[in-house]
Amino acid sequence: MNPDQLFLPPDAVPPGDLRRVLVIKLRNLGDVLLTSPVVSVLKRQVPGIEIDALVYADTADMLRGHPDVSQLHEIHRDWKQLGLLDRLRCEWRLFSVLRRRRYDLILNLTDHGRGTRLARLLKPRFAVGPDTRTEKAYRSAYTHLYPVIGGNRRHTVEINLDALRRIGIYPGVERHLTLIPGDAAVASVDQALSRGGLKKKSFVLVHPGSRWFFKCWPPDRVAALCRSLASQGLPVVLVCGPDPLEQRLLESVKSQAGTIVAAFPGNLSLKELAALIGAARLMVGMDSAPMHMAAAMGTPTVAFFGPSGDIEWGPWQVPHRILTSTHTCRPCGKDGCGGGKRSECLEVIELPQALAAVTSLLEETR
Repeated sequence: MNPDQLFLPPDAVPPGDLRRVLVIKLRNLGDVLLTSPVVSVLKRQVPGIEIDALVYADTADMLRGHPDVSQLHEIHRDWKQLGLLDRLRCEWRLFSVLRRRRYDLILNLTDHGRGTRLARLLKPRFAVGPDTRTEKAYRSAYTHLYPVIGGNRRHTVEINLDALRRIGIYPGVERHLTLIPGDAAVASVDQALSRGGLKKKSFVLVHPGSRWFFKCWPPDRVAALCRSLASQGLPVVLVCGPDPLEQRLLESVKSQAGTIVAAFPGNLSLKELAALIGAARLMVGMDSAPMHMAAAMGTPTVAFFGPSGDIEWGPWQVPHRILTSTHTCRPCGKDGCGGGKRSECLEVIELPQALAAVTSLLEETR
């Protein structure tokens, strides 16, 4: 017997009572990817179980193809733009599908009103949610509430896994991220790299942007880092998402660096981005979804952290370096110093620090 199983909470859920589970994570790309260990751990601890997931449609590729997800249900954010009747039809269709699945357990991993409503309306035998609210209507929707230890003291993956610990299901040693690019995405990226004369694991992938500028290292310094890497014989590839700010940052870096082998300015699908990250020797990026994707793909990562917490959101179980400052006010979680959209804790990081981080990580993972 696993020693952990000797000590169970008094209201632990018997694994034999679980036939079908719904995991709800209604947040952004990185948040959804960081829930993948919950699915893997649950499947490993209760092998015969069926595990469904409910996410926003634009984040579904983070879990699509996960070998332990039985069904992936999606909510479209643009439902809010529909007329009342059309929106109600969409909501009812989704609810009807979920109700037919007859879940024994719901794991709501976000303090989100929809997840709470579903925990009540779907009437599972067990429902687990974050212990973040005191309202009776919220708390009564769940049979179990798990503590959320924030303040940059615990990684988000571990906080998610606390939902399982709360009901007596313990993770064990393996709790890796799972992201499956798929054969089509891998083939597409292989062709793109071949056109650029690049081989897998021969280049450094740089993701200079984020949807929020206050999370970004200044583009002139990113460009200087790219030039330094190129001078050492390391091909540099740039990538960004479709957000206009990210694209502007990429173009700024590209124009200043002048030594970029290839660039993907927001023209990759999420699965193709995963494949590209998996093909890189190393990735340099900001605190954003691609950084978490690099961890899932096993790609060594150098990550810049400003206002956000590196303990809570850093690269998970992959060789990495964190670049940040010693400002006593960080991580503040604010949109730049004084709300001014610029973060001094990022701007004080100099090129030699970044170059040293990349060099040491390359040597470590040679």
